[in-house]
Amino acid sequence: MAATTAGVKGGSIARSCAGQVAKGQGRRHINPRAGRTLELLGHAIEYLTDEYFHEKNRFSSNDSQVAAIQLLMRLNREVYYECPVVRTLGERLRSFLGIASD
Repeated sequence: MAATTAGVKGGSIARSCAGQVAKGQGRRHINPRAGRTLELLGHAIEYLTDEYFHEKNRFSSNDSQVAAIQLLMRLNREVYYECPVVRTLGERLRSFLGIASD
């Protein structure tokens, strides 16, 4: 996932946030701009995927349409992982009270 496609770095942000998501801290604060970007990318991914499977009967990983879909998916993940992780109420209380977390 560290490959660069069309000048877009994919994965650098995803790798840095992977540990947080693996620990179950996946809630993120998505601002309106990021939300709109995610919405547009999601629609584009859905459109291209539907178009691809309606036109073709088989899947080929070497296809340029598949590469375009994968690029949009990488961009979608990058925008999502740029959004800050929201701490749970329990985490905020433990921090406020100075209690060490597990």
